[in-house]
Amino acid sequence: MNVLDRVVGFFNPLAGLNRAKARAQTAIVMNYDAASRGRRTYGWKAPAMSADAAAYGSRARLRQISRDMVRNRAYAARARDVVVANVVGDGIMPSIRCENEAHKTTVEQLVRQHLLSNDIDALGEYDLLEMQQICMSGVFTDGEVFIRRRPRDARFGARLALPYQVEVLEPDLLDTTIQNNGKNLVVEGVEYGPTGAIEAYHFLSEHPGAVQHRRAPQSTRIHWSDVIHIRRFDRPGQLRGVPWLAPVMMTIGELSDYQEAQILKQRMSALLAVMLKWASGSNRPADEQTGLESLEPGAVVSLPDGAEPVPTDPPKVDGYADFMKQGLRAVAAGVGVTYEALAVDLEKVNFSSARLGRNEMDRLVRMWQRGLMIAQFGAGMERWFREGMALMGHRGIEFTMDWTPPRRILVDPTREIPAMVEEIDAGLNSRQGVQRELGRDPARIREERAQDMQADNDAGLPELSGGAAVSASGEARAAEDQRKEKQDDDGQ
Repeated sequence: MNVLDRVVGFFNPLAGLNRAKARAQTAIVMNYDAASRGRRTYGWKAPAMSADAAAYGSRARLRQISRDMVRNRAYAARARDVVVANVVGDGIMPSIRCENEAHKTTVEQLVRQHLLSNDIDALGEYDLLEMQQICMSGVFTDGEVFIRRRPRDARFGARLALPYQVEVLEPDLLDTTIQNNGKNLVVEGVEYGPTGAIEAYHFLSEHPGAVQHRRAPQSTRIHWSDVIHIRRFDRPGQLRGVPWLAPVMMTIGELSDYQEAQILKQRMSALLAVMLKWASGSNRPADEQTGLESLEPGAVVSLPDGAEPVPTDPPKVDGYADFMKQGLRAVAAGVGVTYEALAVDLEKVNFSSARLGRNEMDRLVRMWQRGLMIAQFGAGMERWFREGMALMGHRGIEFTMDWTPPRRILVDPTREIPAMVEEIDAGLNSRQGVQRELGRDPARIREERAQDMQADNDAGLPELSGGAAVSASGEARAAEDQRKEKQDDDGQ
């Protein structure tokens, strides 16, 4: 019983008894050991905070540590590159579907002139595909990234196909000094409306960490419709993001420290140090260490009378590889990539294990593509594109903009392509579905196939073999590969 229980029991014994009974019953009924408070759970932090409140006041620090790790820790940089390369790759391409061919040609021309050129960037450096890579890199490192629409007129955008450009902003530019705007609450530069949804953003005119400011930073309120806020959602009600390295920062830091310590031990073990042991009563000359300053292979050094060389025993490095593998597996699991991709370690990897690990990672990649780069980046860019078309007089054009992810690298094409052909022949998947899974645009493939067939007919070339031949040859290769793989496994 605590102090309060004893006080209650002194003044009201019946109430004190009921409190003691309730506490005892609670202890008996509780079946979750992790919810208990004792020695085994000492030090566990479990605050009852909302998703955004959990990182309140810590986002800036997390961003700084995450950026430093990507700059100076090899495996942190590798994790970022693996995520960006798999989610974005060489770009998530927009494609247009439209029943009216003339309208389709007009929209595709605007896409090429504005989105797929450097005109889309306010700095004139990036096209849409490069911007995707930068945004995905920023989301991984900083947890979130912002894209701001910049309207243009004849003074700044006379040559633009559409009257706007976009600017990629880091979360550092959010003005964290503003607390409210009228009745709306402003938290860390983000303004929330009466319903709790984001209504506006308050951005500084320049990055607060710039080397030199052209002018004093000024805060500007930007309506949400002019901002694309890209971040990963992990909890209901979450509106802000956190760096993806947050769960594994401690592990990466400790692995790096351990690696540096082992490198130092290896340097020490590579050194040859010699100590001189003098006999008792011997006279030590003034140049007693002459010849021992730099021992070289094959060197013959004369020692003075009474001196005996005693080589040192350098430290040994044991268990380094196993320890690093276990640590990197934890980092890979925390980020959501495979250990083989993170560590660039393909030792003892066969087709089955590589395919199984890649399948799990591909599910996450598709989820990130859909949730981040298509539902947020792509949808926002399409909305601005349509509004820009309307301002330029292109109204009444009905079209659909699709986003095709980059081509997925096959682990073993000789096995996977025949399996895809069999799925199509069996009616388990459509040809368009398979093409989109591989990161191809079905409309473009159809047009190119028609062009190839027409060119072959004009040249009098025979028609190429169909999917049946591909499937048969693939089955033969797969059987041979399985036989060789079984031999390798038996040999191991």
